Amino acid sequence: MKNWSKYTIAFFTVFAFRLIPFRAPNIEPIMSVVMPFGKVYGGLMSFVFGFFSIILYDSVTSGIGIWTLITALSYGIMGLGANYYFKNHSGWKSYASYAVVATILYDAMTGLTIGPLFFHQSFIVSLVGQIPFTVLHLLGNVSFAIVLSPAIERWAVKAEKKVVVVEKVVLVG
Repeated sequence: MKNWSKYTIAFFTVFAFRLIPFRAPNIEPIMSVVMPFGKVYGGLMSFVFGFFSIILYDSVTSGIGIWTLITALSYGIMGLGANYYFKNHSGWKSYASYAVVATILYDAMTGLTIGPLFFHQSFIVSLVGQIPFTVLHLLGNVSFAIVLSPAIERWAVKAEKKVVVVEKVVLVG
């Protein structure tokens, strides 16, 4: 990755957004950044973005626990998936489609496992409780995917092209 400043700005902007008080906990822009970063910066950097977004937030707010590992790995996996998916797809419709599938998978991996496996919650209670959470999560992720993801992709690609041009000038000059 050539442009760490754009990556760092996006990372801390997402973190700051997640710290907004009285915000629904599942209305957050992580997925809207993970998707274009998977396309522009690759699977590893997209994994790292999703993974450490969860680690940092939990370490500052609720503390680190088994839920942190599961949710961080799940967001990281969504970043890896974005890298593969967006090699052959682009545009807001693709971002919206990926956001739907990835959000449902993410919520299933996290919401239907953590409660039953670690807190002795029944599966049916987890499932019923997960439905409104996932509906809201879908609303947020798809909205951000349509509005933010294409802009973030253009911003990141523009930054990468500028850095490549500068490197070519330095190498030639």
